[in-house]
Amino acid sequence: MKILVTGSAGFIGFYLVKKLAERGDEVVGLDNINDYYDVRLKYSRLAETGIDRKVIEEKKSIRSVIYPGYRFIKADLTDREFIARLMEEERFDKVCNLAAQAGVRYSIENPFAYIDSNIIGFMNLLEACRQSGITHFVYASSSSVYGLNEKVPYCETDQTDRPVSLYAATKKADELMAHAYSKLYGIPATGVRFFTVYGPWGRPDMAPFMFMKSILEGKTIKVFNNGDLYRDFTYIDDIIAGLVKIIDSVPETPIPYKIYNIGNSAPVALMDFISTIEEAVGKPAVKEMKGMQPGDVYRTYADTSRLERDFGYKPSTDLKKGIAELYEWYRREYGE
Repeated sequence: MKILVTGSAGFIGFYLVKKLAERGDEVVGLDNINDYYDVRLKYSRLAETGIDRKVIEEKKSIRSVIYPGYRFIKADLTDREFIARLMEEERFDKVCNLAAQAGVRYSIENPFAYIDSNIIGFMNLLEACRQSGITHFVYASSSSVYGLNEKVPYCETDQTDRPVSLYAATKKADELMAHAYSKLYGIPATGVRFFTVYGPWGRPDMAPFMFMKSILEGKTIKVFNNGDLYRDFTYIDDIIAGLVKIIDSVPETPIPYKIYNIGNSAPVALMDFISTIEEAVGKPAVKEMKGMQPGDVYRTYADTSRLERDFGYKPSTDLKKGIAELYEWYRREYGE
């Protein structure tokens, strides 16, 4: 199977490329390697998949020295002509779009970055998929689409038309565009709503990495809503296991379109989460209690019954084990 993975230098994309390449798929990874967070981490991920930073050139296909079936291309989804040409030339069987401008709070400061990447870039890829005749388009959505929905756990059939951030609004827009293309053109499309993904090689702008780094360095961590928050933390290995099952399964409904939650289905109180990190690293956190941040939600909580019903799969890694794995990786990479 020949698969395009966009956002392949990102956290989830990096793991997905490894998984697909290890099982023998032909994989092309695409990423613009933007500087939303430290690009050194992105290049380190690429190096782990056999892509040397020194040989990367814009829009040039670079073959991995570790996985013979993997190639990487540095390019941007907003380049409509290049994306169309790539899809026409490569003739992928499936596409997994993990490329996006991430971050809820950053969307308040830099809204146009989200429109460019998450709307225009998404549309360019979706249209290229239509023109090239792919058999399955899988894309990253987010638990943030549930917005002001107060019913928990969040189910895929719940209301999602009250976002509290522009990031969430762009992810909902992606779901709607993908549905329209499925209805109009019969493109099988599946959206995946991720719930607070963490683990080794994770994003440094997210709480698990930020808190661990600050605690180890004796720096203050900001605890929003005075710690009264709950998150459905989901370990990266669980995310990838579910995502691969979804990629391999094409929707066979009258409109070939589906949405899945992937979460641990076990919300953790923020203060308990901090305590778990403190226990793992053997140091107490210096906390600065803050109010609720614009764009944040009080609780995320995934109903994963659809994933369980369709694939017999449910994420299961408990937080203590996941944080221990993150800490061991952090020590190896950063020498703490």
